[in-house]
Amino acid sequence: MAFVVDLNCDMGESFGAYVMGNDEAILETITSANIACGFHAGDPTTMRKTVQLALENKVGIGAHPGLQDLAGFGRREMAISVEQAFDLVVYQIGALSAFVKAEGGQMQHVKPHGALYNMAAVNRELSEAVAKAVYKVDPELILFGLAGSELVRAGERIGLKTAHEVFADRTYQADGTLTSRREANALITDHEAAIGQIVRMVKEGKVTATDGADVAIKADTICIHGDGKTALEFARVIPGALAKAGIDVKEIGEFLL
Repeated sequence: MAFVVDLNCDMGESFGAYVMGNDEAILETITSANIACGFHAGDPTTMRKTVQLALENKVGIGAHPGLQDLAGFGRREMAISVEQAFDLVVYQIGALSAFVKAEGGQMQHVKPHGALYNMAAVNRELSEAVAKAVYKVDPELILFGLAGSELVRAGERIGLKTAHEVFADRTYQADGTLTSRREANALITDHEAAIGQIVRMVKEGKVTATDGADVAIKADTICIHGDGKTALEFARVIPGALAKAGIDVKEIGEFLL
């Protein structure tokens, strides 16, 4: 049986004079980039430069819309209405799309960020607003969502191609959701443990939750984070580790049906 997966990373999260991550180097290792659109991180110049780098590296480009919360990096939940969710997603896709078009590229996908992503994963009405926003802008865009979540199901119902996303460096709860970053065990910092989790998710369709239970999971795309202390080191190791395990890494648009 052939195993293939996309490798994505959140990009373009610098803002003004503040630099976040090592986008230029990490873009050499991934197949899809989720580019911040100015609400939780990023700014117009950062967006343009990140789009250029992604195109140079032949990496699939996606909008990474978040809640309007620069100070909290989009990771704090906000009581937004479904109308506001729709509008902020349309707005941010539009902003990035303009830069992609200006640079002669084509947008591949949309992946909500942070709290918006986690809220849409469990809230049906919110997930439908996000999916509707993506579909209304461009029904050919792929919607990334937490594997098995309300967001993925909303995308499927409206007629979008969807990618079930799993995380290399995050732990899982028994219901398939991610462990809150407020918890001490939310992150996996050991590279071997992270690789082991990824390989099992892709090849066995399972992940071990924090309570020890096995949770069924589908893995179309793997997210790695670019802002950790050893992010670049991990990004450079993972493609080879996946290849060794018999897993091909390709851009999501090349194999998603």
